[in-house]
Amino acid sequence: QVQLVESGGGLVQAGDSLRLSCVASGRTLSSYAAGWFRQAPGKEREFVAAISRGGGTTNYADSVKGRFTISRDNAANTVYLQMNSLKPEDTAVYYCALVPFGAPMAWKDYPYRGQGTQVTVSS
Repeated sequence: QVQLVESGGGLVQAGDSLRLSCVASGRTLSSYAAGWFRQAPGKEREFVAAISRGGGTTNYADSVKGRFTISRDNAANTVYLQMNSLKPEDTAVYYCALVPFGAPMAWKDYPYRGQGTQVTVSS
C-alpha cells in the first residue's frame, strides 16, 4: 500500500511562488506516474499536472501551463509542484496522486491519493 503526504501549502500573495512536495512511502515512487489535482471551495476537483514514471512526459492544465512545473526525485520518493506567478484563482486544496502507468488527467484513474494541502492566494 502506498501512502502519500503533501506539504508546502500556505497563504501567499498574488505573484508569489510556492513549491509543493509529495512524499511517497510504502512503495518505490519510480513504479508510478504522478499527478497533482486541486479542488476549490464549491467546485469540482480538477487536473493540474502529471508526470510519467521516468519524468520524460508531463501534462499540464491550460490554466497553469507556463506557471507551474511538475517534477520528481525518485531517489527521494518525492514529487514536486513548483507554482510561480500565483493568482487568487489558484486558491484550492492541492492533492497528490499516483498511478502505475501513463500520465492521465482524470482523478478517477489514480488509485493512490494524498490528503491534500491548502494553498491560499490573496489579491
